[in-house]
Amino acid sequence: MTMSILTTSNEIEPVVKIENVSLRYHVPRERINSFKEYAIRKVQGKIVNEEFWALRDVSFTINKGEVFGIIGENGAGKSTLLKMVARVLKPTSGRVWVSGNVAPLLSVGAGFHPELTGRENIFLNGTLLGFTQKQIKGKFDEIVEFSELEDFIDAPIRTYSSGMIARLGFAVATDSKPDILIVDEVLAVGDEAFQAKCYERIENYQAQGMTTLLVTHNSERIRKVCHKVAWLEKGELKMFGGTDDVVNDYVKTIKPGTRKASDRPFFTKRRF
Repeated sequence: MTMSILTTSNEIEPVVKIENVSLRYHVPRERINSFKEYAIRKVQGKIVNEEFWALRDVSFTINKGEVFGIIGENGAGKSTLLKMVARVLKPTSGRVWVSGNVAPLLSVGAGFHPELTGRENIFLNGTLLGFTQKQIKGKFDEIVEFSELEDFIDAPIRTYSSGMIARLGFAVATDSKPDILIVDEVLAVGDEAFQAKCYERIENYQAQGMTTLLVTHNSERIRKVCHKVAWLEKGELKMFGGTDDVVNDYVKTIKPGTRKASDRPFFTKRRF
């Protein structure tokens, strides 16, 4: 089956606006091994902090129904930006405007408790996403069926592989058809067949107006699924625009021999 996720509504409606956003951290110059040591040094006035700008003056807009990619090397500020859209972090300056409910998949296992079972974690994660116990019960069977974890749903999450956790996390986050889905390299740990299943769901929801923010090092994946791309470099917006233009320029900066395993083509047997 051939499928394409690159479809979008004719109606242009902004759902995320990043306006001159900067985020500054204060990082101790010396390594401090305990809170007690920190407290003593603080009292003595020996704490020296350095400023680190994770993001600096970043601006762009994401429209309803788009699959939007964010690329860049490790430490470029990609995950930090997603956490702002998910309302986990606040900018030091600038404004992050978001319209609609957000379902974030920021890391494998985020929102899950390792000692609770898959069943219990569905209710925990659903509650964190703002659903009532009654609503989660109504969704439970569909979530388990999509995750394909029926045989393991009553086992503790600590016994799950990273791929199994990603399955459950994606199933919970997307069952509600969120307005904005945030995916930060989480699907990279899943098997090929389940990745395809996830992107089929994203395509179906995108046709209904869902917006997706995708962070990945895989340039081929970005080419296949994204309408627009933002390239971050050392916390600054290097380039923003059409997928091919941005990805082509980004790939030119990657030095020979530094291509990661995650940069291999997304599918070898199946193409969007």
